[in-house]
Amino acid sequence: MTSIEHFAGHEPLDCERRRFLGNAARTLAAAGAWSLLPGAALAATAGDAAIRPFRIHVPESDVLDMRRRAAATRWPDRETVGDESQGLQLARLQALVSYWATGYDWREAEGRLNALPQFMTKLDGLDVHFIHVRSRHEDAMPLILTHGWPGSVLEFLKTIGPLTDPTAHGGKAADAFHVVIPSIPGYGFSERPREAGWGPDRIGRAWDVLMKRLGYARYVSQGGDHGSVISDTMARQAPSGLLGIHLNMPATVPQDVIHAINAGDPAPAGLSASEQAAFEALNAFFSKNAAYGAMMVTRPQTVGYALNDSPAGLAGWMYDKFVQWTDSDGVPERVLTRDEMLDDISLYWLTGTAVSAARFYWENHNNNFSALAQKTGDIRIPVAITVFPGEIYRAPRTWATQAYRTLYYFNEVDRGGHFAAWEQPRLFASELRAAFRPLRASL
Repeated sequence: MTSIEHFAGHEPLDCERRRFLGNAARTLAAAGAWSLLPGAALAATAGDAAIRPFRIHVPESDVLDMRRRAAATRWPDRETVGDESQGLQLARLQALVSYWATGYDWREAEGRLNALPQFMTKLDGLDVHFIHVRSRHEDAMPLILTHGWPGSVLEFLKTIGPLTDPTAHGGKAADAFHVVIPSIPGYGFSERPREAGWGPDRIGRAWDVLMKRLGYARYVSQGGDHGSVISDTMARQAPSGLLGIHLNMPATVPQDVIHAINAGDPAPAGLSASEQAAFEALNAFFSKNAAYGAMMVTRPQTVGYALNDSPAGLAGWMYDKFVQWTDSDGVPERVLTRDEMLDDISLYWLTGTAVSAARFYWENHNNNFSALAQKTGDIRIPVAITVFPGEIYRAPRTWATQAYRTLYYFNEVDRGGHFAAWEQPRLFASELRAAFRPLRASL
């Protein structure tokens, strides 16, 4: 598989850096939406604290190999039922993989990423890839956005404009953000950990180092899926300058509900209508749809052999979640284009990170929805939550208030699913503006 060196190129850093900055500056200046890093932050620094400009170029041989392998898929026989009760249906995946092999163009995704300021820096011994887009509004709030699985930094690309340049997207200059979007270690272009221990705690500390290294003494954090766990962790760690967090997959579920689901018992007595609906959604998830997580929590290496060797296997593993978790009535193409989903799947394939990404589940083996498991009671900094209707479960306000003692913002919106930023970027950006507005006075 392709190494980081392949992506970064083999020219001397200064030459690559000049070309990158020139191209990026022309692209971004033409858009007028954001500025590059301050000159001081771009200056070369010694040792591991260096922030190195980064540009992607996947070797053509890797792209052709991906297409060849997809075209040569050895398909199983079709399911014996007329629905998805046995899993993703054969015809749906065949159509996606056929397009992947014959019509999909990775270079378009590569170009969109390369039009943005991308960087590498060493954090706790690992090279970490990140996108850093500064707003042209100098009083903008620094924001770090963390993706999940089966997502990536691609989830947030459509939010960058609305977040960094709100005046061009129905907002006010006072609501602008400077945006930092890192790839979790083991995901995308970030280096793959070679040792155990890269769980939410270590990543949370690394993210704080990253923000301080970029010159942001005060900032906020946002996440869904793994990103929500990492943001929760950062809030518990409460590093100096972290003003607050926003979550779109919060850990609000009470212990009696967790116990009932684990034991196969009925819902606890006295639940409200919204709490009962949340119980039913969680019960359905854990009884019918959570096997993927159990596999990656317990045997990531084993499942990884298939995911790393078969494009169709990887696509099925990931597309199944796009079907289940988008707010689309099971048709993710209603909210994400076929190319967008294949961009994400291809990113995993071309970087060879299906196994290293799965290992994050092994590192983070707690129930991500449980308030007790995620120790939300230990959080003492401000917490904001947006509930999207297509999320795995809709967190009731009552549970959220019990779980997060410092909850200051809670809103339920009318569209969007688990991949909220990807599916509904304008709505997502609007929620972040509203949620973090009260904290701007602390900048």
